[in-house]
Amino acid sequence: MINFAQVGNDLYTGKRSIEFIKRQKTWYAVSAVLIALALVGIFVKHLNFGIEFSGGSEFRVQGVTNSQDYEQKAQDAIGNAGIQGNVVSTVIGQNTVRVQSEAASERTDEATAALAKEFGVPASSVSASLIGPSWGQSVSQQAIQGLIVFLILVTIVMALYFRTWKMAVSGLVALLHDLVITVGIYALFGFEITPSSMIGFLTILGYSLYDTVVVFDKVRENTAEAFRTKRMTYSAAANLAVNQTLVRSINTTVVALLPIAAVLVVGFTLLGPGTLLDLSLALFIGIGVGAYSSIFIATPLLVDLRRNEPAIRQLDKYVARHGAKAAEAAEAAETSGGAGEPVAVSSDSTGAAAPAGLPDGAPRPVHKYAQAAGPRNQPKRAPKSRR
Repeated sequence: MINFAQVGNDLYTGKRSIEFIKRQKTWYAVSAVLIALALVGIFVKHLNFGIEFSGGSEFRVQGVTNSQDYEQKAQDAIGNAGIQGNVVSTVIGQNTVRVQSEAASERTDEATAALAKEFGVPASSVSASLIGPSWGQSVSQQAIQGLIVFLILVTIVMALYFRTWKMAVSGLVALLHDLVITVGIYALFGFEITPSSMIGFLTILGYSLYDTVVVFDKVRENTAEAFRTKRMTYSAAANLAVNQTLVRSINTTVVALLPIAAVLVVGFTLLGPGTLLDLSLALFIGIGVGAYSSIFIATPLLVDLRRNEPAIRQLDKYVARHGAKAAEAAEAAETSGGAGEPVAVSSDSTGAAAPAGLPDGAPRPVHKYAQAAGPRNQPKRAPKSRR
C-alpha cells in the first residue's frame, strides 16, 4: 500500500523527484492540443450564450405533473402562439419547465395560454419575462472590462512582488491558458453561458493565480539558495520547488473541488439549470485546469524565459563543472573501496602484525596508545588485615 505521507515527504526533501522542467515539451504539447480543441469549439461550434446575452422571452411552467415530451409540447405551444424561431426548453427541479424563445412582447399572453393548455396547468402557473439584448451586451462589456483590468493589475503586482517581469508573464500566460480551455470546454459541450458563468470565469482566475503564486514563491526561495551555495542549477532548484509544492497543490485542489462536485450533483439531479449550477460548473472546470497550469505550465515557462540570462548561464556552468569533478571523485572512491588502498601485513616472532615490506629486525611502528608486548605486571593485592 502506498504511503502518501512518505511520498510527500520524499518529494519535499528531494529523495524522490518528478521531472517537470526537463519534460516541458510534453506539457506544452498537451496544452497545445487542449487549446486547439478549445479554439475549434469557440470558432467552429460557437458559444451557447444564454437568453441574458441574446435577448428573448422566458416562460416558466410550474406544477407540471407529467414532464414527458416537454420539448415537443413547448415547441407546439410557442408555435401556436405565433412566435417564430428556435425554442429551448429544460426541466428545472421536479415539476417546473423553462421555455425560452425569441422576443415576443406582443404575444406574451397568447404564449402563456398556449403553454398552460399544453401542459395542463392553470394560466396562473405560467410566468413570463422579457429580456432585451441590450442588457446582455452591457453585461458582456462590463465583464470584458473587468477581465482586462484584472489582468493588468495582476501583471503589475506580480512584477513588483517577484521583482522580475518574467514571472509576471509566466503567470499571465497560465491565466489565459486556463480561461481559454475553460471557455472552449463550454463551447465543445454546448454548455450555456450565463452571467453566473461569467462570474465563475473571473473567479477561477483567482484560484489559478493563487496556486501559481504559491509555486513561484517557493521557486524564488530555492533559486536564491542555489545562487548562494552554487550547488544546484536554476532549473533543478525550480523543479525541486514544484515537487515540494505538488502535494499542497493537489490537496488544495481536491478540497476545493469536493464541495463544488456535490453542488454539481445536486444541480444536475434536483435543481436543474440555474445560477447555482452555472457557477459551480465554471468553477469545477476552471479549478481543475488551473491546478494543471500552475504545476505543468507556469514554472517550466519561467525557466525557459530565464534560461539565457547571464547569471543563470554562469550558475549552470559552475554547477556542471564542479558537479563533474565531484562525480569523478566519488567514482574513484567507490573503485578503491572508499577507504584507500589495502595495506598488506605480516607478523614477527611475537605474533603481532607488522606492515609488510619492512626489513627483518626493523623496529615496528607502534601506535601511541599501544602497549608493549610481554606479560602484564599486575598490582600486588593488599593483605586481608588491611582490606
